[in-house]
Amino acid sequence: MSIRKIAVDFEVFGIVQGVFFRKYTQKKAKELLVRGWCKNTDKGTVAGQLEGEEKQVQRMKDWLRTTGSPSSRIDKVEFKNEREIKDFSFDSFKITH
Repeated sequence: MSIRKIAVDFEVFGIVQGVFFRKYTQKKAKELLVRGWCKNTDKGTVAGQLEGEEKQVQRMKDWLRTTGSPSSRIDKVEFKNEREIKDFSFDSFKITH
C-alpha cells in the first residue's frame, strides 16, 4: 500500500509579517518532512504551497491554523486547491520573495 501524497496552497491572515512567521514555518515544515515554499504578500499575508505525505501535510495545516511564530497572531488560514500528487515538485521547503 502506497502512502498518499498531497499538495495544497495556503494563505495565512493576521499579524504574520515582521514576526519571523516564514522562518518558523520553514522550520516546522522541515521537522515534518513537508516540502514547498512560503512568501510575504503585498496584502500583509503569508502565502505558499505544501507538499508531502497526507498525514504530515495535515499536521502542518494544523500548525499554520493554531501555532505560527511566537509573536504572530493568526486570524484565519485559507487552504485551496488540495490535490493528490504522484511526485514532489520541490526538494525542500524554501522561503521565496
